[in-house]
Amino acid sequence: MISSVLPTYNRAPLSFVKGEGSWLIEADGRRFLDLGAGIAVNALGHAHPDLVAALTEQANAVWHVSNLYQIPQQQKLADLLVEHTFADTVFFTNSGTEACELAVKMARKYWYDKGQPDRTDIITFSGSFHGRSSAGIAAAGSEKMTKGFGPLLPGFVHVPWGDHEALKAAVSDITAAILIEPVQGEGGIRPVPDQCLKGLKAMAEDTGLLLIFDEVQCGMGRTGRLFAHEWSGVTPDIMMVAKGIGGGFPLGAVLATEEAASGMTAGTHGSTYGGNPLGCAVGIAVMNHIADPAFLDEVNRKAGALRQKLEGLVAAHPTVFEAVRGQGLMLGLKCVAVNADVVKAGYDAQVITVPAADNVIRLLPPLNISDADIAEAVNRLDKAATAVEAA
Repeated sequence: MISSVLPTYNRAPLSFVKGEGSWLIEADGRRFLDLGAGIAVNALGHAHPDLVAALTEQANAVWHVSNLYQIPQQQKLADLLVEHTFADTVFFTNSGTEACELAVKMARKYWYDKGQPDRTDIITFSGSFHGRSSAGIAAAGSEKMTKGFGPLLPGFVHVPWGDHEALKAAVSDITAAILIEPVQGEGGIRPVPDQCLKGLKAMAEDTGLLLIFDEVQCGMGRTGRLFAHEWSGVTPDIMMVAKGIGGGFPLGAVLATEEAASGMTAGTHGSTYGGNPLGCAVGIAVMNHIADPAFLDEVNRKAGALRQKLEGLVAAHPTVFEAVRGQGLMLGLKCVAVNADVVKAGYDAQVITVPAADNVIRLLPPLNISDADIAEAVNRLDKAATAVEAA
């Protein structure tokens, strides 16, 4: 008999009833160190007092009015994002998947309004993940994402990750945009080298293509800058954001330059819940923390400390781990053992990690994780690795 909850998830046998900072408490009282942060969502950990206060204050005022009216919290959060990024304008969504849908529409509408309606193709890369909507799975293109869901939305051209010649060959007179994650998350924590992002920017400028960055997972301070592309010194035309921007409250956004957004006039897109007062009130509180340079300096310091400890862990368990990869507090452990076995051993050691492609486990802790919790997390990972070795 089918479950009352559609069984599309292979859930671990864990039920968390409370969160405190970097910790999750199971129904039976066990305390787990959370190095997953809800898959890079809980950027300030669980039950951060400023986020709780922002949500509570707004909940006691107004929850929802719809985008038929002005929403002051939405305007304030948009102003903050414009102030701290390349963007001139922001559209708020509920998720990264919805942000992908708008980014695709925006790029195609741009060329339509420029009198080139045939320019609809968007180049994407192997190993990518852009959500599970029709556009998102078509953009990723992998069999795992698309099998059984045809016919797929046309207009996506897939090239191998890191293959510069294939990318050049893929550009044609009907290409509208290039869509890429500056650091692949689901694909196995694979950062795009700075010189490659610079090359993509140069190609986009030379050909007139729009450059779209998917920073749903790698954005909002995760790599030690507010957004990961900042390390390379280049900017996109359109950027997808979600996960950490709401600190645990469902919130996403598309950021764009005035030129890239020029086709999106009144009536071309909308959302019932996108940019609602509750989500934006929490998003403002998140931005007030994460956009602070001193906060980002601490992310980088902690990232260095964690990476150093992880390098030692890899050296101590060569039959379990192969290498550390990633940037900031978006790190991956490339496994020799089966990554699912390492994740499961972590549950037994009461530490949470997240599997990814390429036999990697992701470490995506809250950005404000303490030094003591970093040390304890590595101790628990060490116990998990020892258990895998003994199995």
